[in-house]
Amino acid sequence: MSRTRERASALQIGRHDGLFVNGRFLKQPLSGVQRFATEMTAALTRLNPDRVVVLAPVGVEQDGVAGLRVVGKRQGQIWEQLELPAHAKPGVLINLGNTGPLRNRPQLVVIHDAGVFSTPEAYSWKFRAWYRFAHRRLVRGRSRIVTVSDFARDEICRNLHVGRDEVEVISEGADHMHAIQADPPILRTLPPGRFVLVVGNLAAHKNLSALSDLARMLAARKVSLVITGGLATGAFQQASRQDLPQPACYLGRVSDGELKALYQAAACLVFPSRYEGFGLPALEAMAVGCPVAASRIPALQEACGDAAHYFDPSSPQDIAREVGTLLDDHELEQRLRGAALQRAQPFTWTRAATQLVAVAERCRANPAAT
Repeated sequence: MSRTRERASALQIGRHDGLFVNGRFLKQPLSGVQRFATEMTAALTRLNPDRVVVLAPVGVEQDGVAGLRVVGKRQGQIWEQLELPAHAKPGVLINLGNTGPLRNRPQLVVIHDAGVFSTPEAYSWKFRAWYRFAHRRLVRGRSRIVTVSDFARDEICRNLHVGRDEVEVISEGADHMHAIQADPPILRTLPPGRFVLVVGNLAAHKNLSALSDLARMLAARKVSLVITGGLATGAFQQASRQDLPQPACYLGRVSDGELKALYQAAACLVFPSRYEGFGLPALEAMAVGCPVAASRIPALQEACGDAAHYFDPSSPQDIAREVGTLLDDHELEQRLRGAALQRAQPFTWTRAATQLVAVAERCRANPAAT
């Protein structure tokens, strides 16, 4: 038996101090929430190697995830609701990806934002209806709700009608970028010269359609607009492809190494989202010293502080103007590079996992209050 399986077997159902991670995210495409769950799970395991078990549905590869235990016979929501809870008793179940069993206690659920309430046009009606129902039930069922910014907490409290003391805030991390080996050959696929990078997808709230003025301005300067990210499917309403900025170089999904190489080589990252709960790509870029031009929205201002250059995401003209200012001002660019590195430094997954474990301990000590 492998060490991983021995560790998982040692945490039998009778152990009360177990930390059980909902591993449903391991079957999902990698995006911001899945990145959070992946890095948080790794950090939790490093901090608590003898207590953490990752419970996953069938079909998940068992190599590379410490403490992994495949349980049940189903997948998706049915697995999460019907099979997962029995395997997490009587420890604390940690749900990192917006949902969790509606009847399980004690548990905590990380809800990353209140987008299904605040930007409903960005989501399919089925996804929107399920998330609204699930989040209301989780709050009523006294699951401990955790989120990733003060802005997200205020949004959750406003839309789910709970007090601020009922939602806890933890940080995210960006230090995973230091462990990634850059993969520079991706740069040879780009047009020659400087480029501005956008990391996003076609979901409506990512606001790519607002970049048309920017694309034309950059083309006039012989600077490329490079956009990377997968197509929005299933949960998200897609922006019309006819509205996407042109001219631009669309790369689709890239590997972590390719993304790091792009961050390192870009003149700046442009983050035009209309709504975010945190904004991890901005901190990833900052962690490698890439200047960031971002939407002037609360979550991004909270995450980036004075280490980013801001624009009005509702004004294509302002986006183009402020990015142009950044490209033209060498002193501003250099200041932002230094400020970015400094801003990203305290955002570590170890810090975030330590905060999350503290919440889990309170759940375990007082399950009736969760």
